[in-house]
Amino acid sequence: MAKLDRLLALVQALSDTTEGLTLDEMAGRLDVNRRTAERMRDIIARHFDLDEVADDRRKRFLIRDSLRRAYTRPNAAEVAALQAEVDGRTLAGQNARAEQLASLLAKVKAALDDRERRRLDPDLDALARLQRTMVTAGPIAAVAPETVTTIQSAILSGRCVEFHYATEERPEARWRRVIPYGLVHGPLTYLLGKMPARDDQPVYFRLDRMTAVTVSDTIGCAPDEWDIDAWLADSFAVWRDEKQDVVLCVPASSVARARHWRFHARQQIEDLADGGLRIRFGTGGMRELAEHLFTWGGELVIEGPDVLVAVMRERIAAAQTMLPNDVRPILSQDAATGTS
Repeated sequence: MAKLDRLLALVQALSDTTEGLTLDEMAGRLDVNRRTAERMRDIIARHFDLDEVADDRRKRFLIRDSLRRAYTRPNAAEVAALQAEVDGRTLAGQNARAEQLASLLAKVKAALDDRERRRLDPDLDALARLQRTMVTAGPIAAVAPETVTTIQSAILSGRCVEFHYATEERPEARWRRVIPYGLVHGPLTYLLGKMPARDDQPVYFRLDRMTAVTVSDTIGCAPDEWDIDAWLADSFAVWRDEKQDVVLCVPASSVARARHWRFHARQQIEDLADGGLRIRFGTGGMRELAEHLFTWGGELVIEGPDVLVAVMRERIAAAQTMLPNDVRPILSQDAATGTS
């Protein structure tokens, strides 16, 4: 460990000095030759901001920042990744989270000194110009940034959230007071909330359908044993219905794709004798699961439950109505009615 010990000693010495060390001084402190000191200096320069100072034709070297700064300073790839996330969420209309991330990005950049910015900017410009977050098809729902901030304040203060809420079925907004059980982000952002003094399960509230959102004077917070991840795993997506034991059979020809796909966070995979796979998981949300399985047409078979098979029949029948009449296939009676 002698080499490592000498290298760490040199890092400390270059950080402690205010005038800098020449290569001869480095070699003398470590009792090594000048060539070894040069190699050690080059290694240190890869990981720290090693400044070079001219002094009567001699070069002195020192680490100006604290050693901790070398490990907390963001690099160009990290800043560019954050920039791409901000741009992607802005394009997708997820303005609430985009604004929070943009504020974080501004703080990260502001924490850099002029020397760090000069070193970072060329790489950051190159990465930011050729890096994007893909914006896929989906709902457009604008959420005021202050709505997210208010709900987060309620969570932190252990209080309920009050707001007026409208739905597609009931466009007239009604007042609600709920205990915040969590924020769920995605193409749409939801408040997971529960009515006070009720034994009902938490339900979703879309943030874009809320108005006049305030922190309530009423105390209310999720219990200590509440596990939002476990709750989310009980449904395939947003819509919740009775939990079902789902069984999917994947033929050998599609195994490679299936092994690199996550159908559910708690899925179990069984290897079959014919080279195929059987995938099992328990979840609700059969309609959303059926619509997802459209992307696997011809590459798997739904073995159960019967309710998922029935829902898939209904979704297939609904999908065929989108075709022009002259090319629309004639649906069999059982497919049209959803019977098995």
